[in-house]
Amino acid sequence: MNNLIVRTVTGFFFVASIIGSILLGHGWFSALFFVITLATLVEFFRLIKQRSGVEVQLITGTIAGVLIYLLASLAAMQIIALKYLVISLVLPLILFLYELFRKKETPFLNVSVTIVGIIYIAIPFSALNFILNPGLVAEEYHPANLIVFFVILWTYDTFAYLTGMMLGRHRLLERVSPKKSWEGAAGGFLFGLLAAWIVALIMHRIDFAILAGEALIIMFFGTFGDLVESLLKRSLNVKDSGNILPGHGGMLDRFDAVLFATPAVLIYYLLI
Repeated sequence: MNNLIVRTVTGFFFVASIIGSILLGHGWFSALFFVITLATLVEFFRLIKQRSGVEVQLITGTIAGVLIYLLASLAAMQIIALKYLVISLVLPLILFLYELFRKKETPFLNVSVTIVGIIYIAIPFSALNFILNPGLVAEEYHPANLIVFFVILWTYDTFAYLTGMMLGRHRLLERVSPKKSWEGAAGGFLFGLLAAWIVALIMHRIDFAILAGEALIIMFFGTFGDLVESLLKRSLNVKDSGNILPGHGGMLDRFDAVLFATPAVLIYYLLI
């Protein structure tokens, strides 16, 4: 019971901080996710270093990741021109240069895992900023885009868990995640689509077919994001990625689905 209370309180502040930052404006949202990006990168690199022994570049990798995020968020807010994002292509190369002077036994493995961390974490979080302004129009801001994104994702996640607890019989991918079931995924998908339908009713100018397409993409890729993070934890023999969020685990535990769903949804926005 105490753990449930802690989990509920943490979840409330977690949701309130994200939705609140979206409603306050792009600058507030960008600042919050700058901190989240920083914390998630540090968590990932520490976890890899402690549990696998790979000598990842924790400091330089984190700096490169947050700089990529910063460039992307400034470009999305039209504070800098989109062309300055090309600087992001140089930052990973600096990791190779730094490795020349570290005198470690597995330099290419170290750089490879560090770059994987940046691709896995910094780039998807950066993409969230472009969902708020997919047309890259000066002073344009669409908070509803991300609110809908998170509402559908959280609805899916919540009801997939509840349905799985009550009806789960057939494992989705037992080798990676023994508790996830096909029944849970089906329940999550149904309630996620229901959430999209309710949003379409509330926001009359949005076509349900478009929202349904977005919901399916969010839930499909979010499921794989969850499974990939489970694979990471299983390979490192840990239950949670961290303990920064009481009752919920680490940052990766809370944002695993977001990391996979975000790039896919941004592509969907750009195509439609």
